[in-house]
Amino acid sequence: MESERGALFDPTFGSDALAPLVGDRAWVTAMFAVEAALSRAAATVGLVETGHAEIVTTTATELGANLDIARLGADAAAGGNPVIPLVKILRNEVAEAEVPATAVHPGATSQDIMDTALMLLSRDALGVIEASLDAASAAARSLALTHRTTPMAARTLGQQALPTTFGLVAANWFSGLRRARTGVAAVRRACTVQYGGAAGTLAAVHPHGPAIAAALAVELGLARQTAPWHTDRTAIADIACSLGVAAGTIGKIAGDIVSMSATELGEVSEDAPGGSSAMPHKRNPVAAVTARAAARRVPGAVATVLSNMDHEHQRAAGAWHAEWETITDLLRLTGGAAHRITQSLSGLHVHPEEMARNLDATGGALLAERVTAALAAHTEQAREIVTARCATGAPLDSDPAITAFLPPSTVRELLDPAAYLGHAPELVDAILAEHDLDTEHTTDSKDSR
Repeated sequence: MESERGALFDPTFGSDALAPLVGDRAWVTAMFAVEAALSRAAATVGLVETGHAEIVTTTATELGANLDIARLGADAAAGGNPVIPLVKILRNEVAEAEVPATAVHPGATSQDIMDTALMLLSRDALGVIEASLDAASAAARSLALTHRTTPMAARTLGQQALPTTFGLVAANWFSGLRRARTGVAAVRRACTVQYGGAAGTLAAVHPHGPAIAAALAVELGLARQTAPWHTDRTAIADIACSLGVAAGTIGKIAGDIVSMSATELGEVSEDAPGGSSAMPHKRNPVAAVTARAAARRVPGAVATVLSNMDHEHQRAAGAWHAEWETITDLLRLTGGAAHRITQSLSGLHVHPEEMARNLDATGGALLAERVTAALAAHTEQAREIVTARCATGAPLDSDPAITAFLPPSTVRELLDPAAYLGHAPELVDAILAEHDLDTEHTTDSKDSR
């Protein structure tokens, strides 16, 4: 059963690369890794013999790769979490090497292991998501540069508005992806160890608690805790919210691509479109469609995490348990969406000729604002004249009420979309420069570490 989980739908929604990092086996491996690291951390202050910690580590590694997960899941039901039977199994295994029970799980409570394992899973999965967002933003940046001055119709409230450039559209996609990536990177770096003991006071290992917690963070490559955070779920909420922002950004881009790929628009198309089981002519933007589908499932899971932040007293009953699968689902879905939007953007074909055709679809009404402004220098009725002409659908350059003041050739010049792009090309440059600067700062800070 373990190998089949997600086998049907994960490839479609792009989650197949992420699923192994947050699946059942990953959870078990992470919990054993935390237990092993905790034994080594306790050895640094003399609470566990170094040789015993080494045996615990070797045994935990073997169990993580081979333990019967279905059996562990069934045994976990009695105590409400898998750490209780997992610790029992690990203690029984190392006992054969005469390692005392106290060398396993020293001073910890089940939530310490589960929370820290979740941080390990999140850190690794967030790294993959971050890489996908990097790749997607690079593809969007390339599109923005290539089509910096390619005119197309901007659309507001579903209607053509004024000319813009596809470069500016792609630059805004790029900006959203970079901001989402920044948020994901921040929470990845903030993934924090959890070690507090039964009530968050570390009483069982006093006076060594802070030292063990610090050593545990080093062993696992996680951020150090200031204090146990059993019922302060800000760290969990931050992860959820960063994934929600990333998914929302991806969903917007995917929605644009789906819309612009419509037969009536035909402004973009994917490199490897999907077909239809019934209609041979279909060329569906499948990568964008499935990215959008995965992203649409994220907000509900984010809401679940946020609504479960009210952990009562010093340990929660139920609210904590609700986080485990929710966070892993968020990682899978957002990671899948990021992977699929990368595929869509990396192979996106842009069709300037179709963009030009769509710009001409209104017979010049798209640039009525510009004609009105020019006409206003000659008559106070400019807006009424142009509005009336647009309502008929007839060309503006043949309206006697307009050509009485503006020669037809002047009107036609005013109706050239490429001459009314405003600051669109400059805005592309500004957006790219802003985020290029952010990238330099990020690189510099990494180098300084």
